[in-house]
Amino acid sequence: MRVSEKGQITLPKALREAAGIAPNSEVRISFEGGRLIVEPSDGASREAIALRVRRFSKALDALTGTGNPSISTDDVMGATRG
Repeated sequence: MRVSEKGQITLPKALREAAGIAPNSEVRISFEGGRLIVEPSDGASREAIALRVRRFSKALDALTGTGNPSISTDDVMGATRG
């Protein structure tokens, strides 16, 4: 990642989403232990992340035991790749 002449960086989308940083939202930048920390400046983003994690976990739990162990990985890959 490169810092522009103005000192700007672009946070990759995957990192913004993982951190709960929405477009045009405010972030807090701090310096701790020789590292820059970038985080959402409000607790709402953290709550949104926690909610997404709970929903994802629930969806995974619903899938537990639904697979067919008699189907090989190669068969699945062939079916999904065409």
